[in-house]
Amino acid sequence: MNWAAFTTAAPELAPLSEERFGAHRHHVLATLRRDGSPRTSGLEVRFLGGELWLGMMPNSLKALDLLRDPRFALQANPGADMGSGDVRISGRAFEVEDGAARAAYVEEVEPPQPFHLFRTELTEVVRTYIEDETYLVAQVWKPGEPVRTLRRR
Repeated sequence: MNWAAFTTAAPELAPLSEERFGAHRHHVLATLRRDGSPRTSGLEVRFLGGELWLGMMPNSLKALDLLRDPRFALQANPGADMGSGDVRISGRAFEVEDGAARAAYVEEVEPPQPFHLFRTELTEVVRTYIEDETYLVAQVWKPGEPVRTLRRR
């Protein structure tokens, strides 16, 4: 399920998630090393043409991780203001090596060449925030399910 499908499935959660990622330029990507342990790296993301794109330097360790095992978690940079909450996206990333999608990305973003470009398939989006200074609220979305809202005191 791509970003466009997520926005259709969760029309209230999607713009809040995109806004959180748009608030800062750099975010944190978690990938899996060859031995299965986690690796975290800084990353810039783009929402273009109904997709969430991950662009990376050639042969960066995070890119090599995704080429070997496409699973990832992406944590939005919370910055100093957590008023709109915290967002995490999980899924799988698949490299786009050529074609119209890559050309459109290059035209829009003008990334340094060469680079790796990954399109994402989402498996979970989670937003957490504080409500009324009383509750920790988690909104959880998974493909094929409605958004669940959990509140803890």
